[in-house]
Amino acid sequence: MGDYERELREILSGNVGVIEKVTKSCSDEEREKYLKIVDSPFIVVRAAGSLGIADIVALRGDISFLVEIKTRKGNSIHFSHEGGRMQRKAEEMLEKCEKSKVLPLFAFRIKNYHGDSWRMYSLKMEGLEGRAKLVSKRIPEIGKTASGNYFLRWEEGMKLSDFIDYVTSMAK
Repeated sequence: MGDYERELREILSGNVGVIEKVTKSCSDEEREKYLKIVDSPFIVVRAAGSLGIADIVALRGDISFLVEIKTRKGNSIHFSHEGGRMQRKAEEMLEKCEKSKVLPLFAFRIKNYHGDSWRMYSLKMEGLEGRAKLVSKRIPEIGKTASGNYFLRWEEGMKLSDFIDYVTSMAK
C-alpha cells in the first residue's frame, strides 16, 4: 500500500495522529471538518491489488463506498494515458458498482500543496439508493471528454474536508 493510500485510509478511519499531521497546513475550518470523522469513522480496508477494482473500501452502518486513489504533482489526470489502462479500470469499477449498487469514488491528492490537498469525485452511475445516492449527487462527477475518456481536474473536485463534513453530518 502506498503512502497516500495509507494516509486516506487512516483519515477515513478517524486516526487523530494522521489527521493532525495532514491538517497542519490547512485552515482552522478545514481542520475542524477533518476532525469530525473521529466521531463517525469508517472501517477502511485495502482492496487487494489483484481485485483491480479500487484501492480502498470504506464501510459504515449508513453508507459504504469504493475509492480509487490517484496522486500527481500536476493538477490533472487523463485516463486515456498509460495505454488506456486507467480508463479500462474505471469502466470495470463502474460496471461492478452498478451491479452491486455501491458508490464508486475517486480521490485525487496533489503533491506539495499547502492546505487540503485531497479532492473527491463520484463516478456517475445509475441504480444507487439511499445515502449513497445523496452523496453521489453532492460530489462533483469525474469529467468525461467528447470521446468518452475520463479525466480529473484537481480544482473541480470536492475538498476532502467538505466530503468528511457532509458524510459525518449524515451519520447524526
